[in-house]
Amino acid sequence: MNKSRFKKVCMIGLGYIGLPTAAVFASREVNVIGVDINQHAVDTINQGKIHIVEPELDILVHATVRDGYLKSQTTPEVADAFIMAVPTPFKGEDHEPNLDYIESATRTLAKVLKKGDLVVLESTSPVGATEKMAEWLVQERPDLTFPQQNGEESDIRIAHCPERVLPGHVIRELVENDRIIGGMTAKCTRDATELYKIFVEGECIATNARTAEMAKLTENASRDVQIAFANELSILCDKMGIDVWELISLANRHPRVNILQPGCGVGGHCIAVDPWFIVNAYPEDAKLINTARVVNDGKPHFVISKVKDAVKDMKNPKIACLGLAFKPDIDDLRESPALEITKMLSDVEGYEILAVEPNVKSLPKVLENRKNVKLVELEQALSDADVLVVLVKHREFIGLLSDKIIDFVSI
Repeated sequence: MNKSRFKKVCMIGLGYIGLPTAAVFASREVNVIGVDINQHAVDTINQGKIHIVEPELDILVHATVRDGYLKSQTTPEVADAFIMAVPTPFKGEDHEPNLDYIESATRTLAKVLKKGDLVVLESTSPVGATEKMAEWLVQERPDLTFPQQNGEESDIRIAHCPERVLPGHVIRELVENDRIIGGMTAKCTRDATELYKIFVEGECIATNARTAEMAKLTENASRDVQIAFANELSILCDKMGIDVWELISLANRHPRVNILQPGCGVGGHCIAVDPWFIVNAYPEDAKLINTARVVNDGKPHFVISKVKDAVKDMKNPKIACLGLAFKPDIDDLRESPALEITKMLSDVEGYEILAVEPNVKSLPKVLENRKNVKLVELEQALSDADVLVVLVKHREFIGLLSDKIIDFVSI
């Protein structure tokens, strides 16, 4: 099935993007070595199982491991192409990007590079990160030549190809969505395009590395601004005594208006994080993007105020927080406003918190040592809670009817 010259791919990072990408490559009869520092993830995958929740992924991993095309380990080995999908968190509260994971992975894979290899950075990164990765490779392997964006031939090709998939639909979107391929030279772009065309049915659009990096940040900053408008509108409507859901439905009847739905904030490792990379680099110029981040990061505090108001006359209220993930029907808790709201409510003396999250089996670390927090089934929450706070639109919550409900996601 695989007619490309890329017969072996080393996927570094086996999380929500890396593992599905590795499995899709392997399903095209590419030999894939998945690399992760998490030994539990490595062992789970080698058993043909998965350590995350993503529809269809379990079937794909099981089949590709069984057929011998996918295996995982904690260190990279010789391959034709290396794809990096590791975290890019913040260094601190000033939202400065932390590239330590990228640097560590880069220096590790450098040891097994050979002439003709392709290295692709998929991690969402600030503009210039791909060039920085090239600098680290130069430091580790002075015996090889690397692209400097001047069109010269080099031993190693380097490119940036941002992921742009929706959790819950990752397998389908990896195949169907267009991909932006940003090489450090034209040759790098062509090689990276050949690699992704092994499974991508959408268009592979050529550009340079910096533009590819900025494209991903722009996509998520744009969505963040649109969500901020809806979230700000919901706060205004609350003060005016207006049903925001009805208002948005009416406004969207205009042929050129498409307002998104408000929620309890913005989460996930993309929309809640990527815009800050722009703001951090250009704080004086990214005014609108910065304001959107402030609005969306402030929405959980509005939710907290509404819950406190609802239980102000109750002694030791039992509050059920429905949903901990950052979006419906997945187990991804990264940057989740629902999780943050649950944590903040558990900080209030006298509150008992019943956490309901159908997609996890145990409380996350930020909640596990809190004596006033229990992970319970939905049925128990409906029976025992004084107030039901709907934070995530999981399928299990849709259609709930109760006079106890405070709804922040329109179930």
